[in-house]
Amino acid sequence: MTTPPKHATMVNAFSPDNMASLDPAMQDSVKKRLRLLGPAYRLFYQNPVQVSRGSGVHLYDRDGHEYLDAYNNVVSVGHAHPRVADAICRQAHTLCTHTRYVQDGILRYSDEILGTFGGKLGATGHMMYTCTGSEANDLALRIAQHHTGRRGVIITSEAYHGNSYLTAGLSPSLGARSPLGTWVRRIPAPDSYRPPSSDMGAWFADCVRRQIHDLERHGNGLAAFIADSIFSSDGIYAHPTDLLAPVAEVVREAGGVFIADEVQSGFGRTGDKMWGYQRHGVDPDIVSMGKPMGNGFPVAAIAVRPEIVAKFGGDMRYFNTFGGNSVAIAAAQATLDVIRDEQLVANAQRVGAFLRKGLGELQARYPQMGDIRGAGLYIGVEMVRDPVGRQPDAALASAIVNGLRERRVLISATGFYANILKIRPPLVFSEGDATRLLEELDRVLSSL
Repeated sequence: MTTPPKHATMVNAFSPDNMASLDPAMQDSVKKRLRLLGPAYRLFYQNPVQVSRGSGVHLYDRDGHEYLDAYNNVVSVGHAHPRVADAICRQAHTLCTHTRYVQDGILRYSDEILGTFGGKLGATGHMMYTCTGSEANDLALRIAQHHTGRRGVIITSEAYHGNSYLTAGLSPSLGARSPLGTWVRRIPAPDSYRPPSSDMGAWFADCVRRQIHDLERHGNGLAAFIADSIFSSDGIYAHPTDLLAPVAEVVREAGGVFIADEVQSGFGRTGDKMWGYQRHGVDPDIVSMGKPMGNGFPVAAIAVRPEIVAKFGGDMRYFNTFGGNSVAIAAAQATLDVIRDEQLVANAQRVGAFLRKGLGELQARYPQMGDIRGAGLYIGVEMVRDPVGRQPDAALASAIVNGLRERRVLISATGFYANILKIRPPLVFSEGDATRLLEELDRVLSSL
């Protein structure tokens, strides 16, 4: 068995031990960063990237060098999109206040975003606003625990759901030294490359069922099951798409709440649908969203069924000073409008298929590309020592990520062994951008 990486160092992180390898200007910046921001802030890449501005799918450093950004899903409609920037500017010149006044903007946006969910959530759901995805998941879990009167939460093995005290306790991808809650139970990731069962949907539901039994046996019981529908931190498993509906049935039979964490997989990222969970044919009780919601402006939210939040809303108030403020809603509305008007869900599907096809052609020449998977513009490439044994090769993945960085193409890595290339560009990525990525990847692979 391959030894997992030291998670405390973060996948694809710069090590201060390599300071001497940097040029003097970068050394000065990194040293100032360490002094002023402290040790918990990590930088990407062995040779960190300095950025001064962005436009579309490109970032630029202070010397004007251009980088192809194939990683940042936060700016889902592209860096510095003029419609979003203009909407933020106009609203900031008009009004920025909290949600305890009647305002038309938040009502319009809530009505439109709820309409994208379909099902019971779309028909009767409520929106509740936060500033970050971590806060959104924190709120979702608080509501689930209050609704059920229980604390137990089931997650996948390498999940990431946030960095608040509550959500960090159910985010094992933060590392072995980041404690999990005693009420948290983990189930294996649905590894489609090494399938544990011919019927993965039934297997996955049975994994959940066993953990529910364990929670009940220890006197806690199930409050919620929460999953990112493309299993981003587990390794980007886009298929099969019959995994979550059986789980939702098991969860509800036990009196629990099914939470779809769409912070990474939502807003058209997977190409097939607006929301990742929709690919699985499930109707969640709560959906959390964040990251790309305001194209970089801090705005996040949950959508929740009324019967799930009724007791919580009656027993206590919810208020977030900046959650859903006037400028945040303007950013969110403009981002949603751009996704619709520029047909970015369809673009993600088309360009994602083009990119996966090109990766498949490279795989024929480089068998260490053991598996290519994903949906839309969320793609994982699993690097292995050989295609038969399928042993993870974290060193090769790291070499590729850092080799691409030297060619000014930015991706990252993910998964328990940090051996899976993580390709997640803005939704405005074109076939031309994908071709550049493929060509540079070919050059890096040939050099290795």
